[in-house]
Amino acid sequence: VQLQASGGGLVQAGGSLRLSCAASGRTFRTYKVGWFRQAPEKEREFVAALKWDGGATYYADSVKDRFTISRDFAKNTVYLQMNSLKPDDTAIYYCATTRHAITSSIPYSRSYDNWGPGTEVTVSS
Repeated sequence: VQLQASGGGLVQAGGSLRLSCAASGRTFRTYKVGWFRQAPEKEREFVAALKWDGGATYYADSVKDRFTISRDFAKNTVYLQMNSLKPDDTAIYYCATTRHAITSSIPYSRSYDNWGPGTEVTVSS
């Protein structure tokens, strides 16, 4: 499955953005879809993930209660709604998929074997 992330941009602190991860080539069925981010000179970190089948969701503590991951079956797209954005949320955001990761390994980027190009999010103070 080919992934395309979009929706990034420049926003003021406290604002909102919605990122999209669209799949082409096949559906997300049977996949887990994760969002990760990487800020300059920092390690890539887990943000959120969703099991396409069943809809279970997982969040990093740093974004819980501010970000929401969701799916649209008709559009074969996973969204990341980001509210109350902070300058620390500035990063390139990537979506990725895995079929075989067990639940405990969902937050780890090494569990994902398919990555899309990132979309840049900049939050100004």
